[in-house]
Amino acid sequence: MATYESLIKITGAVGDLVFYNLNGKNVVRKKSGFNKTAFKKSPSYEKVRQNSSEFGHCSKIGKIIRNTLNLYIKEAGDPLLYQKFAKVMTTIKDLDMISERGKRTVENGLMTEEGRKLLREFQLGTVPNVLDCIRIENHILYKNDDCITDRAVIATIKLNSENYSTEYAEEIISWNQQRRPFKKYFSENDLLLYFIVLKNDHDEITRMGFV
Repeated sequence: MATYESLIKITGAVGDLVFYNLNGKNVVRKKSGFNKTAFKKSPSYEKVRQNSSEFGHCSKIGKIIRNTLNLYIKEAGDPLLYQKFAKVMTTIKDLDMISERGKRTVENGLMTEEGRKLLREFQLGTVPNVLDCIRIENHILYKNDDCITDRAVIATIKLNSENYSTEYAEEIISWNQQRRPFKKYFSENDLLLYFIVLKNDHDEITRMGFV
């Protein structure tokens, strides 16, 4: 980009140069090499198109999950959370080994144990994770001995990555024992995510995360 002095004010394109006014100064720059038609059809842009498609998919999936859990996630106090969550969605998508490049999905990535592990390990801001405190086996919540809490919220999320939508059910439970069954709201054949929020006597979140 360069500025220029001229008695004639030029605005628009001349050859491969573009003239315009920026903050009161006359500016000239070369045209961008980007071609929208070529991007859509040219074989040389194939990998770029694939990456763009998958990036958009991961961003949308991350957004619908965050929006579903917004009541709790907003307590994380992390302004960059959406970027970090989109990044973990991308890493999980990369675990999809059954789809061709450009069509890999977070859903297929979550079908793998590694994908589930990445989601469970994701920490929301500075709020401690429930990973070392709570676990799920056969629709039963297990609380570790060193996990001090009497009240929890368990959110069950049915994820539909094709329509970019979720169905959501929530149960508030209390317990004074190490194991506690919880309700089944959806078919086990669906892709279900479980999110746990632990609270203290002042209704403050002490831990939260995916299990």
